[in-house]
Amino acid sequence: MPEVHFHVRWPDGSEDRCYSPSTVLKNHFKTGDTMSLDEFVNRSGVALTEASERVANKFGYYCSSASDQLAVIRAKAAQMPTSDTNQTVEILDIA
Repeated sequence: MPEVHFHVRWPDGSEDRCYSPSTVLKNHFKTGDTMSLDEFVNRSGVALTEASERVANKFGYYCSSASDQLAVIRAKAAQMPTSDTNQTVEILDIA
């Protein structure tokens, strides 16, 4: 399956390169999207779960890297300062 990396900017200005095992991620995000932190976490959950299910349908097992990436996203989101009123995430690039 073709993997996809997506580069995000967090509310604190930090950036991360994230992984999806499937291009299905492109159905949920596009370059330039800006959304609330909660929406990003929720959409990431849907997208990465769907990507992992595609792997399971093709290979017979779920993608642990997708669930690991979702755990990293959730942990990073939990670290964002709650006093920041600009709690937005931007999708900088999808490749």
